Amino acid sequence: MSEIKKVVLAYSGGLDTSVIARWLEETYACEVVTFTADVGQGEEVEPARAKAEAMGIKEIYIENLQEEFVRDYVFPMFRANAIYEGEYLLGTSIARPLIAKRLVEIAHETGADAISHGATGKGNDQVRFELGAYALSPGIKVIAPWREWDLNSREKLMSYCDERGISVEKKIGTKSPYSMDANLLHISYEGDILEDPAAEPEEAMWLWSVSPENAPDQATYIELDYKLGDIVAIDGQDMTPAQVLTHLNKVAGANGIGRADIVENRYVGMKSRGCYETPGGTVMLKAHRAIESLTMDRELAHLKDDLMPRYASLVYNGYWFAPERLALQTLIDESQRFVNGKVRLKLYKGNVIVVGRESDNSLFDEDIATFEDDAGAYDQADAEGFIKLNALRLRIAAQKGRK
Repeated sequence: MSEIKKVVLAYSGGLDTSVIARWLEETYACEVVTFTADVGQGEEVEPARAKAEAMGIKEIYIENLQEEFVRDYVFPMFRANAIYEGEYLLGTSIARPLIAKRLVEIAHETGADAISHGATGKGNDQVRFELGAYALSPGIKVIAPWREWDLNSREKLMSYCDERGISVEKKIGTKSPYSMDANLLHISYEGDILEDPAAEPEEAMWLWSVSPENAPDQATYIELDYKLGDIVAIDGQDMTPAQVLTHLNKVAGANGIGRADIVENRYVGMKSRGCYETPGGTVMLKAHRAIESLTMDRELAHLKDDLMPRYASLVYNGYWFAPERLALQTLIDESQRFVNGKVRLKLYKGNVIVVGRESDNSLFDEDIATFEDDAGAYDQADAEGFIKLNALRLRIAAQKGRK
């Protein structure tokens, strides 16, 4: 402990990280630097500055990382069509490597000996933060208070604050019963009644979307412009990556799109039930697959589909900076060279419906695909030899009596 003179703490200004800031000072006799990242969680982050100052923190970092988050993390992931265990669009997972990167960078800038976070010893986030940090700074020390202290309940945390005069908002009567995490890609809900996998979520829980039953009776049409696999404009208006996702969250959420109720397998070994709202991401996944279907070679598309579950697991488990993810990303980005064009979508009562796609790089040939006279563009008689060659092994096995 005597080796730790300064620690950079991922700081939200909430109960847990406020306790951690003081606990670090007392336990390690060290100076604490706070870092608060704005990744589009929908709450003001500037109040964290006043809270940190009130606790005597001298070095305070508050940064808007929304554009970097979507441009360098969300968009590359969606080029891969990544989805974990068939349902989870990885909203929490993808924000952690960026936060880990900045923690390490700030540690280097300030001469800190260690970084610290408020993730518990039961969850995935501790793994994601720390794998990211070690990949970027092998010698960095990591302090995870939830794995060290005995302040393992809200009551103990509040008592700790009362004893030390730490000001925290108790929000009596208004605090959500759920553990929530939000960024520009999604908002997640865990805990309370959700700990029973058989319990239906309360309608009042959902914050970003209306229920499909209450969505408008008239569909909303949107058109997305793609360049190199990324959305660059919506309805003809150029947008930055963060603007794209912000806009899609709003329009999709208004149409009841993006809710998911999942029991997932955590990397640490347990099953966990969580609910997620990912309105913009749900639209992005559907639209990206639509433009790829038009512009991407069959075997390349199938190779991407084969690799996608592995890629998604790497993101989920915290290996964003690992060499295998970086290598996969190189392949995926190369695959997007001709993924350009437009996709038209109809959003209606929880559904994302592709109604059109077009591209100057389209591989679709109407002369060949037509059911009408193809004017010799395709010789149907060629199919006979193709079929017989592919049936050869099946015929031999049948002749030998194998079933």
